[in-house]
Amino acid sequence: MQILMTKAASERVRGRVATLAPDAEIVTAVTAEHYELAGRPIDKDAINPEVVWLSLDSYASGTLGALYGRLMKAQAPRWTQIMAAGIDNPIFRNILEKGVRLSKSSAQATPIAEYVVAHALSLQVPINQAAALQARREWTSTPYHEVARTRWLMAGFGNIGNEIAKRIKPFGVHLTVVRRSPTAEGDLVDQVITLNQMAAELPEADVVVLACALNDETREMCDDAFFKAMKPGAILINIGRGGLIDEDALRAGLDRDQPAHAVLDVFQTEPLPADSWFWDHPKVRVTAHTSNSGDGNLDRGDALFLENLRRYLANLPLLNEADPSEVGLPARA
Repeated sequence: MQILMTKAASERVRGRVATLAPDAEIVTAVTAEHYELAGRPIDKDAINPEVVWLSLDSYASGTLGALYGRLMKAQAPRWTQIMAAGIDNPIFRNILEKGVRLSKSSAQATPIAEYVVAHALSLQVPINQAAALQARREWTSTPYHEVARTRWLMAGFGNIGNEIAKRIKPFGVHLTVVRRSPTAEGDLVDQVITLNQMAAELPEADVVVLACALNDETREMCDDAFFKAMKPGAILINIGRGGLIDEDALRAGLDRDQPAHAVLDVFQTEPLPADSWFWDHPKVRVTAHTSNSGDGNLDRGDALFLENLRRYLANLPLLNEADPSEVGLPARA
């Protein structure tokens, strides 16, 4: 069995891969044009992997496109582990169309969850108001609506949504999640609804989190009607995709305090143009698609690949395996 990955990833996991698959050949991408097998150069046209790992560092090293190209040219690739949590990028559809099994990453769920909770709490607890009073040397009380009495509405409940729920439920919040099917989720969730029921819950939600995939059903689901239904004073946090929001409708909503604050890590156009209205709007927090940038991602990504490799070799279900139906292809039988 031949496994294709970056040189950097190989240096981190080679010993552990050898324990799981002692007969496997590890081919590494040193650069987009230079590959090695057992430390020696190998002609890229001789590479024919069964398993391809598109790790987080494949993006950083500039080898992602090359690894994807080798995967698509391989005769019989069977499984790829990717670095992304979502699969709306066309390359992932192409991989699934080729018949290759694909498992998504959950490594970034931890920092994204921390990002969501940190921003929400900093907007709910009057930290900025207290800082302004301090600057003016004013001894004034700052009462506020307790976090424990807030209601959260979250669209999407995959790995990221689950990690967010783990962090906010100990505060005592009421959590409603939006899923394709309204199935129970145990102690972390108070209510499960479908997308067509979301509008009815918006008037009660203090915090609305967008953590769902972008598809034909969800594209610009946050439109004028969506924002007019929001509770005045609510917080909107988008760590899903920029295409979930009609940005003109959001601007009009902010003028009405529906929502009162928007925390946006993703946008319709990225990088965000320098002349975009988002940069200077007093009710908007802009971050550069960086909510996932925790320093534990590589370690978690390595652990996930190794666990899925173990499962793959043992013919066990893979963690976070994508179904082709997620990108509009026929569901796997």
